[in-house]
Amino acid sequence: MRLKDKVAIITGAAQGIGFATARKFLDEGAIVAVADVNPDAVGAAVHRLKRNGEIVEGFAVDVTKRPQIDAMVRALKDRHGRIDVLVNNAGITQDARLQKMTDEQFDRVIEVNLKGVYNCAKAVIDTMIEQGSGVILNASSVVGIYGNYGQTNYAAAKFGVIGFVKTWAREVGPKGVRCNAVAPGFISTSILQTIPDKVMQSITERVPLKRLGRPEEVANVYAFLASDEASYINGAVIEVAGGMTV
Repeated sequence: MRLKDKVAIITGAAQGIGFATARKFLDEGAIVAVADVNPDAVGAAVHRLKRNGEIVEGFAVDVTKRPQIDAMVRALKDRHGRIDVLVNNAGITQDARLQKMTDEQFDRVIEVNLKGVYNCAKAVIDTMIEQGSGVILNASSVVGIYGNYGQTNYAAAKFGVIGFVKTWAREVGPKGVRCNAVAPGFISTSILQTIPDKVMQSITERVPLKRLGRPEEVANVYAFLASDEASYINGAVIEVAGGMTV
């Protein structure tokens, strides 16, 4: 078990990539905090994840609300004494072309996808530095490397979280905290349900592997980066995109 007894917070963990990551971390022996904005979804996720006596806790947390994040971190520290891993997975989309995008759409995506990552990292970083160890993993996207039509706000946020890990790797790497980003391509989750079938077919054709990715395939990368097997990886951005950017 690569993550045995490590205490991990995973945001946006009630569904999709976050849920798959929670399950993978539990399989690898971690103590997992499932954090998501919807209390009912958190409860359902925790129920589904508890299969063989794993330690999994649920927290209804809005990543834009620092007091909620701080309360979760305090509760975990009180019960388990440490925070070893933070996976900043929570995110939303509100797509529109630049000419049509509203200020509210732009601000909301930046608030959740960029400021939310900052908020969560701020909440755990002192603990990790005191421990002399920790891992922060940010969910970027291939959109955060190459841009994408109709996603000014999303691309800006996903570019931004790469900037975070590049900076944090320098700042807190010397203190034993590693920071990396994962950049998924098109992964088969509910976030793609609004895309027309014809467009999805076109997207799939652009991927050399000729298929969408699975949430578990991203979760596997998170688990590796969180583990001691990745002990010399810091400030990296790992694409999980089936070669679509080649």
